[in-house]
Amino acid sequence: MIKIAPSLLAADIANLESQIKMVENAGAEYLHLDIMDAHFVPNLSFGPCVIESIRKHSKMVYDVHLMMENPIDYIDPFAKAGADIITFHVEAKSNLDDCINKIHSHNIKAGIVIKPDTDVKEFEEYYDKVEMVLVMSVYPGFGGQKFMPEVLEKVTYIREKMGKDFDIEIDGGVGPANAEAIIKAGANVLVAGSAVFGAENPSEVIKAMKSYEK
Repeated sequence: MIKIAPSLLAADIANLESQIKMVENAGAEYLHLDIMDAHFVPNLSFGPCVIESIRKHSKMVYDVHLMMENPIDYIDPFAKAGADIITFHVEAKSNLDDCINKIHSHNIKAGIVIKPDTDVKEFEEYYDKVEMVLVMSVYPGFGGQKFMPEVLEKVTYIREKMGKDFDIEIDGGVGPANAEAIIKAGANVLVAGSAVFGAENPSEVIKAMKSYEK
């Protein structure tokens, strides 16, 4: 099943409640929450208090992406704030097994994130330990970047390795124009920021991306 995960970074921050309800009503299953620490990536976003404050406004799956140097230190507060899934970068400093175990201790899903330049084969021993792999199709830390089609080879490799029931997420420059190629490569969770939040008709954008489901 194809799931659309609008990225809150692209929303109108002054009207978060209405923006969240808008994309949920438009058919989005996930809300993607990019957490940046100004160390692992140059920018800084929001913390657990924001997640906690918006949690009550939606039944969507809250998909928390930790772009952090030491994600192990922040798993507990984000899990308690209402995350349903927490993903973290394999390139970060924290031990991967420790992060996965701590996420699972909260009875929520865990995922690892792979940058465009990272070799997916280097971390394949962890695929069986998580519920999702997020493949970045831009360099993390900035919105509005151009999609990097070369990462689709990584998606296909993971899909062939893990089978049809495993979640593979893709994030960065995603929209109706490249959704078909992304889904054909094997991704089933599509993070789309400005393509959804910036659309005149978000439901039509989401419908268009889902239309390529096999």
